[in-house]
Amino acid sequence: MRKRKPKKRIIKPDPRFGDPMVTQFVNNMMWAGKKTTSFNIFYDAMDKIQEKTGENPHDIWRDALKNAMPQVEVRSKRIGGATFQIPTEIRANRKTSIGMKWLIKYSRLRSGKGMAEKLAAELIAASKGEGASVKKKEDTHRMAEANRAFAHFRA
Repeated sequence: MRKRKPKKRIIKPDPRFGDPMVTQFVNNMMWAGKKTTSFNIFYDAMDKIQEKTGENPHDIWRDALKNAMPQVEVRSKRIGGATFQIPTEIRANRKTSIGMKWLIKYSRLRSGKGMAEKLAAELIAASKGEGASVKKKEDTHRMAEANRAFAHFRA
């Protein structure tokens, strides 16, 4: 058991939108410590969203994130030789990080040219409640709903 909780790191707001959540998103997207490249990809995606929709790209990004964040998840727990999928609520910071990771993952899996284009397409789709990341959230919720009978096993 740990003696004390680790200190929560403060994430600096990003230069364009002044939003620490954007920096967290970019940190998740980053590969091999290339933060500048990651920021460039993100801002290019934002510019593409602005071109395609004519709306504020930051709002679209926020909507996409909100639509991709799961409320519940299933956790495996072994009880008497059988493994049950137990639905559990998710903490706020875990919700956002899962949502971000899904948006990034399914952006990477999209077909298209360049990460900025793929990210822009996934964000636009997710903000409308479509796209693979939103489908993943709905599948997770469906799984939790199906296993609601085991909710009383919650640890």
